[in-house]
Amino acid sequence: MTDATPLIAHHGAVDGVTGSCHELMLGDGRSVLIDCGLFQGAETASDGSDARRPGIGFPVDRIQALILTHVHIDHVGRLPHLLAAGFRGPILCSEASAELLPLVLEDALKVGVTRDAALIEAVLRGLRARLVPLPYADWHPLITGDPALRIRLQQAGHILGSAYVECDLTRAGTTTRILFSGDLGAPHTPLLPDPTPPESADVVVLESTYGDRTHEDRSTRHQRLRAMVEHAFEDGGTLLIPAFSIGRTQELLYELETLVHENRGTKGTGGKWSWEDLAVVLDSPLAADLTAGYRRLRAHWDREAKARVAAGRHPLAFDRMLTVDDHAAHLRMVEYLAREHRPAIVIAASGMCAGGRIVNYLKAMLGDPRHDVLFVGYQAAGTPGRDIQGYGPRGGYVELDGRRYDIRARIHTIGGYSAHADQHDLLDFIGAMSTPPREVILVHGEHDAKTALRDALLQRFPGVKVSIP
Repeated sequence: MTDATPLIAHHGAVDGVTGSCHELMLGDGRSVLIDCGLFQGAETASDGSDARRPGIGFPVDRIQALILTHVHIDHVGRLPHLLAAGFRGPILCSEASAELLPLVLEDALKVGVTRDAALIEAVLRGLRARLVPLPYADWHPLITGDPALRIRLQQAGHILGSAYVECDLTRAGTTTRILFSGDLGAPHTPLLPDPTPPESADVVVLESTYGDRTHEDRSTRHQRLRAMVEHAFEDGGTLLIPAFSIGRTQELLYELETLVHENRGTKGTGGKWSWEDLAVVLDSPLAADLTAGYRRLRAHWDREAKARVAAGRHPLAFDRMLTVDDHAAHLRMVEYLAREHRPAIVIAASGMCAGGRIVNYLKAMLGDPRHDVLFVGYQAAGTPGRDIQGYGPRGGYVELDGRRYDIRARIHTIGGYSAHADQHDLLDFIGAMSTPPREVILVHGEHDAKTALRDALLQRFPGVKVSIP
């Protein structure tokens, strides 16, 4: 690699958290792409791509393959645009991601591109023809000759099927290992095996979403969730949880099943309702489809979750869980819960309140102090979720579809349910290597998070170069 040819070009997740897209240059004019995600909120790429203009602003003829770390929309959402721009190479991902990806992209195409069923099916057919599912931990030769490239996927513990990518790039007999973290999960995440500790790397492209904070432990977040459910019992209110359809939704269902199981036969606060009366509403067709996908993929669950199934429990399909399919049923559910004084929990997308069914619940319930809103994931700048999270506790307001809504519902955030590693976990990820890398490049984070993580990395690993693109 010459000084004039950068090793990595970043096409997203540089000035913010979303739009992950990184290009590894092979040094001979060819390259491979790691992720191709959508932007959310006010975040943009240097080429002008943003949430409203999700195009591909870089040449695709040099790209030999696309490697996906996981199927969240901010990592895969621009894939149809990449295909439309002429990309014809293989798409490599984990085996679980290969099953979940068509579900995610079908929904993204319907919401953001077209309702033409024949066109959507044509795109999905082209996608499936290019998918190359890879098992974890096995090296896969991708480019042969000089230069040569082999890749390996390892468990990232972020959502089902998530991986970090190790790339061994060999030129003129010298091999450089570049590791792309994708999104790393926290240890002890429900359903998921912990991230696999990395062996070594020369260069690490590291996410930094929560590079400036530490999450609550699993026991603490479990007790905080229980306290919010008790408030629903006390006031006959609804606990609204905006959540992405894949990952946190399934983890929340798992935790709620745990709460119901632990408290079966007992009354909630106030003594009027029992835990068996609590309705858990999953109001998202995509989330329901992906939850069914999670159930089909239970061979990939962790030991704890498999043990619950063996004991006859159904962590993702328990008795009090209701799914809402069509739009008319959704509107009836919103009206019913806003009117009736019956404890309920609603999980609905989008996770940042930037659209989807959660918006109708917010319009109907934000002004009523009986209700609660719980944020369990990152809220990007410029999204309604960020505004509710910031202004709600101060009695502020939010604009939804051009109209102002005062916030009287209680607003909460539990960082422990984030699917992202915190600063401690990120430092330990680098520290697990037998020898620290020579360079860590921080992406996928806001300025303060990246700066805090850079300082922490330099303090713990003083010989490592830490770059912020």
